[in-house]
Amino acid sequence: MLERRLLIVSGKGGVGKSAVSAALGILAARRGKRVLVVAMIQPSGLAAHLGIDSLTYEPTRIRPGLFGAAVDRTRALEEYLGLQLHVPRSLPMRQLSSALSVLADTAPGIREIVTVGKPIFEVLRGDWDLVIADAPPLGQLQSYLAAPQTITGLVPTGAVREQASRLESTLADPAISGLLLVTTPEELAVHETREAIAHIDAERQILIAGVIANRVMEPLGVTADAVAAVPDGPARAAGLLHTGLVDSQAVWLRSIPDDPRLPFLFGFHTPGEVAARLAEICESFA
Repeated sequence: MLERRLLIVSGKGGVGKSAVSAALGILAARRGKRVLVVAMIQPSGLAAHLGIDSLTYEPTRIRPGLFGAAVDRTRALEEYLGLQLHVPRSLPMRQLSSALSVLADTAPGIREIVTVGKPIFEVLRGDWDLVIADAPPLGQLQSYLAAPQTITGLVPTGAVREQASRLESTLADPAISGLLLVTTPEELAVHETREAIAHIDAERQILIAGVIANRVMEPLGVTADAVAAVPDGPARAAGLLHTGLVDSQAVWLRSIPDDPRLPFLFGFHTPGEVAARLAEICESFA
């Protein structure tokens, strides 16, 4: 999945998509790629997993080959107007900032297209071997993926339509872009993931590059009878709980593609430690 130039990572809120985004960025940089990991919304989670306090619109160097950034809609719209539509620099952009901020946050399709357009623009600029976008959760993702198509449907001709069409074709090109879905083996997360797969396959906005199941419990390695034979107490209760969770997860894992599984990391780990450990695990399949 790291052979593409744009990898969009999404999943139900709370499944660990920011951790996976950071982990894949770390792994790709280790392999010698120049990587930009971009938080499309709510950058605090990605920043924590990259081991820094915050992310800004300008790429921040995290480690050799790895950079992080966050989408600022007003800045992205200014950049879009200046670089993509060639709005003259002589215009009083600072005076327009307040109006641009309102436009970027409220106008139908504008909020989404400037947000998804930023990582695509970074791909098209050619400064990076790989751009990983830590995307909005599945409940919001569809509007972002559909934004270029929405704009091309609203604007019949001109530079705006041409740029939206370019974004749309970049997303739809399987040699350039892919969508990685992250889930946990639980009922709600799996249901949302399956619904997203069906919708995205039908719309053909982007190729689904894979489905990663995160926080998968490993079997204890003993039989259920052996656990049941343990005398009453904390050890027996822990064993029964663990085996019960493994059995429950197995049901949901069977209903999603048999793609890579990431283990539940026991013990206390900082977000940065989680991302580093997941990067090591991803080495075997990414």
